[in-house]
Amino acid sequence: MTTTEWITDIALILIVFRQLREGRLDLKSFLLPLGIVAFVAWSYLDTIPTAGNDLALIAVLVGAGAALGIAGGVYTRIRTVDGHVLIKAGVVSAVLWVVGMGARMGFQLWVEHGGGADVARFSVTHQITGDKAWVAAFVLMALTEVVTRLATIFIRSRTHTVARPVPVLDRTA
Repeated sequence: MTTTEWITDIALILIVFRQLREGRLDLKSFLLPLGIVAFVAWSYLDTIPTAGNDLALIAVLVGAGAALGIAGGVYTRIRTVDGHVLIKAGVVSAVLWVVGMGARMGFQLWVEHGGGADVARFSVTHQITGDKAWVAAFVLMALTEVVTRLATIFIRSRTHTVARPVPVLDRTA
């Protein structure tokens, strides 16, 4: 793994730890993780292979990313205080996030340190055309996990908006 890959993987894992402390849900809450996965997608996603069973591999990992993202968003506490929406990642949310991000990092380390032959055999057996399919599947999994988690938090936060008091007209004046 390159230094850039280590930094982006660790940054994605650390994002949820930042949310273990309760904080205001604001634009930065959305832009930071989206910016990181956009950078990863721009850096590593050249093509989306469609031959053989590449799309099936991609669909399975994107589905796993969506499940992890939605569950992570559901297990993020959202509340309103003084007109501000606050979020705090719970233990389940943090574990799901680390599992998703860590699985990708672990897979890459395993492939680079002896597991490559096993992945090659699996790919041949299951008609996956090569490393570009794996890269696309894992990058799209990360992107999907981030987007679905943020979308779930956003949708849930809409139910926590504070109603503004309706002005009462003084009819005695």
